[in-house]
Amino acid sequence: MLTSPFVRKPTSVQQVMFTVLVALLPAVALYVWQFGPGIVVNIIIATLSAVGAEAAILKLRKKPVGLYVSDLSAVVTAWLIALTFPTILPAWILILATVLSIVAVKQLYGGLGQNPFNPAMAAYCLMIVAYPSAMSQWPAAGWMDLSTHLQLIGGASLDAMTGATPLDALRTGLRSGAPVSDVLTHEAFGILGGRGWEWIGLGYLAGGLFLIQRRVITWHLPTAFVGGLIIVSGLFWMANPAHYASPLFHLASGGTLLAAFFIVTDPVSGATTPRGKLIFAASIALITYLIRNFGAYPDGIAFAVLLMNLCVPLIDMKTQPRVFGHKGD
Repeated sequence: MLTSPFVRKPTSVQQVMFTVLVALLPAVALYVWQFGPGIVVNIIIATLSAVGAEAAILKLRKKPVGLYVSDLSAVVTAWLIALTFPTILPAWILILATVLSIVAVKQLYGGLGQNPFNPAMAAYCLMIVAYPSAMSQWPAAGWMDLSTHLQLIGGASLDAMTGATPLDALRTGLRSGAPVSDVLTHEAFGILGGRGWEWIGLGYLAGGLFLIQRRVITWHLPTAFVGGLIIVSGLFWMANPAHYASPLFHLASGGTLLAAFFIVTDPVSGATTPRGKLIFAASIALITYLIRNFGAYPDGIAFAVLLMNLCVPLIDMKTQPRVFGHKGD
């Protein structure tokens, strides 16, 4: 039987980042199973780009390169970029996005702990605005061998290998006047969401629960994001189920579960107070849904995150808990 007092050892940034990488492994393994080993190649490319860019900028800033690079924060950013970008994207766009995320979004603000925006989401927004066509080319579900993947990221024709994402297929179908039930018969869809992507979502869920169990993240942000998305999508779905997809579809499609446990929970660019975390994540869910259904892009998570990053100082200021010993009015 354990008795007090309990002493917890301090946790280093490196340990936290390593735990996050471990938590991403189930989703990576399922990604390989559903779409082939190309995601591993992209992770390697993004990781080398991120570490190289961080080492170069640290050297220019006259900072200890080994100390900062070894904290693995750049590696986590690289993995998140690789997992949110299309795997058959030309490699030079992936490299450009990764370098910009490290240099312009992280290091120019002072490095880890100083950046006001989520680096991976900023990179995604920059690339989808600059290269919308390339960023919309996703592989169709099914195994893709390594040699084919290398040809595609090297610039080969994509037409025969691409397929619509579930959110994009839903948007296109609804705009043609078809009801949701008919649209979901498209080959891009599985049981709940996108064919193949449902399994990857389960990987993110397993990794996210592991992070909560290890106390790397708290329940506030994932719960508020998932709950907020369920509530707002549920209201629209109940009002008009022929035109709006169910909450389960929104949870199983796009980057919902990746965002819930690995994006929204960024400790640097997100809210820090208990109430602030709930407001921050629920607001991201609301904006995400509005962009998905009424905006110009199939998925709005990245834009929603950046918009709410701007609001973090105000949210934290207005939700500071009462100081112990402070008398009420």
